[in-house]
Amino acid sequence: EVQIVESGGGLVQAGGSLNLSCTASGFSYDEYTVGWLRQAPGKEREGVSCFTCTGDDPVYTDPVKGRFIISTDNAKTTVYLHMNSLKPEDTAVYYCAVFHCDSYRYTGCVALFDHLGQGTQVTVSS
Repeated sequence: EVQIVESGGGLVQAGGSLNLSCTASGFSYDEYTVGWLRQAPGKEREGVSCFTCTGDDPVYTDPVKGRFIISTDNAKTTVYLHMNSLKPEDTAVYYCAVFHCDSYRYTGCVALFDHLGQGTQVTVSS
C-alpha cells in the first residue's frame, strides 16, 4: 500500500523560504517517480516539480523555476521541496504525488498522478 505524508507547510512572508517534506513508501522507484503538485484557491491542481523516471535532472514548472528545489535523501524515503523567494501567488495546498512511469513518460509533471498525499497548506503573505 502506498503511503504518503507531507509536512512543513505554514505561513510565511513574501520573499521568505519554506521547506516541505514528503515521506512516501509502498512503491518501487523502478516503476514510479515522485513529485510535488499544488492547488491554489479557485484554480486547478498543477505540477510544481518532479523527479523523472530516467534519472535526468528534475523538472520544474515555469512559475517556480529558479526558486524551488526538489531533493531527496539517499534512501529516497523522503522527498523535499525547498521553496525560496516565495510570492503570494505561491499560496496553495501542496501535495506530494507518486506517478507510474508508464504514464509519467507521456504526461510529465502534471496533475495526473497515481497516488496523492493529503496536502499541506502554504500561505504567503504580501
